[in-house]
Amino acid sequence: MSLADVLDRVIENLDRFVNEADLGDPFFSGSGYVAYPFSVENFREIKGTGSERKMAFVDGGNQEIVGAPNFSIQINRVFFNIFQNKKRVFESVMPRRIEFFSVTFSNFRQSEIYYDTSIFPVSEEFENYLPDTRDLSFSSMDRSVMQGNLRADIATVSSIARRFAEWEFAKHVIENELEEKDVIVMDGTLQTAFTNESKYSKAVYELAKKKGVIVTGLTKTCGLFTTTGLSLLGAARKFAKNNNIIYPMWYYYPVAEAFSPVHEAVILLVKLNPMTERIFRFEIYREQAKKLSIEEIGEIVESLSNNSADITFPGYPYGLIDADSNARVRSDEMQRYKYALLSAISKKGIWGKFARHIQAKDAHDKLNQLTHW
Repeated sequence: MSLADVLDRVIENLDRFVNEADLGDPFFSGSGYVAYPFSVENFREIKGTGSERKMAFVDGGNQEIVGAPNFSIQINRVFFNIFQNKKRVFESVMPRRIEFFSVTFSNFRQSEIYYDTSIFPVSEEFENYLPDTRDLSFSSMDRSVMQGNLRADIATVSSIARRFAEWEFAKHVIENELEEKDVIVMDGTLQTAFTNESKYSKAVYELAKKKGVIVTGLTKTCGLFTTTGLSLLGAARKFAKNNNIIYPMWYYYPVAEAFSPVHEAVILLVKLNPMTERIFRFEIYREQAKKLSIEEIGEIVESLSNNSADITFPGYPYGLIDADSNARVRSDEMQRYKYALLSAISKKGIWGKFARHIQAKDAHDKLNQLTHW
């Protein structure tokens, strides 16, 4: 049997089990959600008129520089920008980007392995925008950080510092850069995943309510399903096609409401540019969304649409593209940090102490190097 024959069988199998005869309805597991059945009436046209609202976009990035089973040193960045009527707002009170190193290390206490994280800002001015390290201590068996039934990986726990920093930085953006009716767009959902994370999200929500700034989140990817097991976004596109929804740009509202302590949001789907068929999951902090009229929600989405016309990724907000680019830690930068760090360790004469732990983890990287010769 040829490779082509095997691949044909693979495709036939997939085609048989991805059955779009019954699209189902949006599905959300757990008691903290109310999902709404698909309805033609929930599709609303984006007219693209926009508004005077400013929109701030926040994203972060991190990379492990050196790691072992018992420690992980990472470089972290968080960045924000502001747009208004398709134009970037350049004036700001705050630094646009903050950077810090995080050192996560294992400790044995209370008959268990714990991971604790220390933070070292690259500049003293960044210190006020960073999370409290007391919130960055986790049992390795904390369900919010475990991998299935396995003990949490230390590199994963180390990345939590960046996530908490995104929330903390967003709070300062709201406080210093935004005004009533402005919007802040977080990269990702508004759902909090880790122990202590809700402390930071709630601080953002409370300040946003006080100032009248709308808190939202938009995801690059969406892993939600329908009640027949199809992808939610794929089923929504098919439903729109089946019902002759011909709007060049639209938002679908509402998909569901989330009202648990770790996820407080109204969930929408948005198609933000006529040049693409891509749709994205968009969320608005629930307490604020419930007080907005349909017209006000449409105005927010229209402002987002006006920011989503970049030809490199039409339909995705340029503010998030720009934030991702400025927060991303690239591989060449990471290598420079790694060489500088290893050199500093060597100069202190303590390389052997760390090498025996690093070599407990780096065999996979060594094999990758060998296969690329």
